[in-house]
Amino acid sequence: MDAFAALYQRLDRSTATRDKQAAIDAYLDAADPGSASWAVWLLCGGRLRGLARSGELRAWAAEASGLPDWLVEESYSHVGDLAETCCLLLPEPAAPPPERSLQQWIEEDLLPLKGADEGPRREKVLEAWRTLPFAQRLVFTKLLTGALRIGVAQGLVQQVLARRSGQPAATIAQRLLGDWAPSAAFHANLLSPEAQPGDATLPYPFFLASPLEREVETLGAIDDWLLEWKWDGIRLQLIRRGGETALWSRGEERLDGRFPEIEQAAEALPDGSVLDGELLAWREGDPLPMPFSALQTRIQRRKPGAKSLREAPVRLLTYDQLEAAGRDLRETPLAARRARLASLLEQIASPCIGLSPTVEVGEWQAAAALRETARERGVEGLMLKRRDSVYQAGRRRGDWWKWKIDPLTVDAVLIYAQAGHGRRSNLYTDYTFALWDGEALVPVAKAYSGLSDAEIGRLDRWIRSHTTERFGPVRAVQPLQVFELAFEGVNRSPRHKSGIAVRFPRILRWREDKPAAEADRLEQLAALAR
Repeated sequence: MDAFAALYQRLDRSTATRDKQAAIDAYLDAADPGSASWAVWLLCGGRLRGLARSGELRAWAAEASGLPDWLVEESYSHVGDLAETCCLLLPEPAAPPPERSLQQWIEEDLLPLKGADEGPRREKVLEAWRTLPFAQRLVFTKLLTGALRIGVAQGLVQQVLARRSGQPAATIAQRLLGDWAPSAAFHANLLSPEAQPGDATLPYPFFLASPLEREVETLGAIDDWLLEWKWDGIRLQLIRRGGETALWSRGEERLDGRFPEIEQAAEALPDGSVLDGELLAWREGDPLPMPFSALQTRIQRRKPGAKSLREAPVRLLTYDQLEAAGRDLRETPLAARRARLASLLEQIASPCIGLSPTVEVGEWQAAAALRETARERGVEGLMLKRRDSVYQAGRRRGDWWKWKIDPLTVDAVLIYAQAGHGRRSNLYTDYTFALWDGEALVPVAKAYSGLSDAEIGRLDRWIRSHTTERFGPVRAVQPLQVFELAFEGVNRSPRHKSGIAVRFPRILRWREDKPAAEADRLEQLAALAR
């Protein structure tokens, strides 16, 4: 645990990629295989869940520190991070604890807490707090809360493991996909040069497009590019190998069982096929309004019933073939991959698996005009893909661009603020915004991004001096500040007080020129709902 705590501190304090790689390498050199596997799981974003509730930890911290509950609450409100608050309130132990590995701490102390009665959980946590020095106590508590955020990109971890194993980074990335359980055996298989039993159902790492933030004419001749609509669905790889079908989302979730019509259609594919595309809620030749939202009911049901199948029928629109007859096609130029895909889909002729149509235009000006019609078509804009591009892993700028339509916007009033996490745990950076409904302000969105560091600091000072009420870590503020919010779509939602849900809200700018009384009204937002 001491070694992993030191790794966490070094990674948290470093901004240099090489230093982070060296730190991970040094830890893995010294760690036992079981602890190494748990460290990789945590570095790749794994979280322990359901071990202790926030209220329990605050009560136990008050007991362990001898401080009154109100002072613990005030400390938490000021620090903003529960694990850090608990650890700062507790004294250092008189003697160093016996050395135990990360694997021992997680498997013997933390995992047994899930589902246990409060008494045993409380005793185990208090014992750890009494015996661990600050650095280890902080990591233990962050693991306990599921809030161990480490500033390391998953790709960096994959590069370290690829170098250590001698395997391609793409192979390591594939083996790290999905819901895997850390263990010494898994760690050995992860680094093994031999093919693994689970490899047959694993997807390829997804190639991600970058947002186009320059004039489209700077991309050169339009004939060098393949244009497609940017669909608002679920990015999906369909895998057909060894007589089995697997559906993998870009979020590394296996979706088998949720879309039986796609799996049934996939049985017509030749063995050793991998297709990349977009899963859409689809009816009578068109995507349903807000197709991504329409898919949510299907995602949440491992075995959808007749009603779900009827209300949200789906179609997979494919735009790439990554494997044919077991041969990796990713180094083949896109134009050739797509031609092969079109021929394959023509052969199987399935209504549930189609080819994403290309957008045929002769000049960028015509493409721009078509892009302006995207919202009426139920799409988000255009995809621009270089015809000779290979299929890479992750986000690589230059060959694939997403040229999205301008977002919808409203001017909304700030009504609540909450402290952030990590380096921003002492600043109010999480905001709730409202629109006018008659004489009342109704919450419509939360946003966490869009302001500069200087603006965040200035707004934080304003929030502290204009707080009207407190609800735990949340502050209600005087409804005076107006912000322009951007979002991708609007949907009617009975689950929200406003009756409206917005997609991907973020702050565009602080409208200090606009009084709160002139902010937009709820009916204006409702009118945008499809």
